[in-house]
Amino acid sequence: MALDPALVWAFLTALIAGVTRGFSGFGGALIFVPLVSAAYGPRVAAPSLLVIDTLLTLPFLVPALRACIWRQVAPLAAGAVVAVPAGVWVLGHTDPMVLRWALALLGLGLLALLASGWRHTGRHSLPTTLAVGAVAGFCGGAAQMSGPAVVAYWLGSGQPSALVRANLFGFFALVTLASGTAYAVSGLFTAEVGRLTLLLGPGYAIGLYAGARAFRGASDRHYRIAAYWVIAAAALLSLPLFDALIGR
Repeated sequence: MALDPALVWAFLTALIAGVTRGFSGFGGALIFVPLVSAAYGPRVAAPSLLVIDTLLTLPFLVPALRACIWRQVAPLAAGAVVAVPAGVWVLGHTDPMVLRWALALLGLGLLALLASGWRHTGRHSLPTTLAVGAVAGFCGGAAQMSGPAVVAYWLGSGQPSALVRANLFGFFALVTLASGTAYAVSGLFTAEVGRLTLLLGPGYAIGLYAGARAFRGASDRHYRIAAYWVIAAAALLSLPLFDALIGR
């Protein structure tokens, strides 16, 4: 029996997404959701990633929670939790093709911001922090892509990669609770999501541990460059223009 090209595509995507998440603490959704959406649609891809990532990152969570700075994490998470339901509503009511284009363009836009060398030189006021958190929460609810806005905010202030990575794990732990609740209420945890979770979880797990091992010897510069290249490739390949690659 011939392998399903869509499933092969999704499995390889999960592997690469896991490497990125394990290495940088973010970026898994930027790869997983747009590329898996090309095969199965955003309403299956986003909840599948939430389940896979939540279960498989638990071993990394405890040490990260000890290392993160909660006074930085908590305000961003508060803004995100409030905005998550709006993003979930968009996920459930927007045409999948429109949402896929929006996700790809969002990834490219945030990459351009990060790669430009922009730095946040002003004070991180509470209103600004809450607003960034709200943007992250909206994107997280719509596509599990809450990381880029927060990464741009923290990297833009010149913080070291190890601290950003630890803060991200703490931030995602809080936002995932809100996203998971909203997905459950909206009926997005379907049998298809369960099937895809079981099939793609092993690939994500392998990538996650490989990425975490690679991070141990990485400098801040390598951290940034690797993240930029992966986000760029994911955003470009997720464009509907490339659906022919998976027979769609």
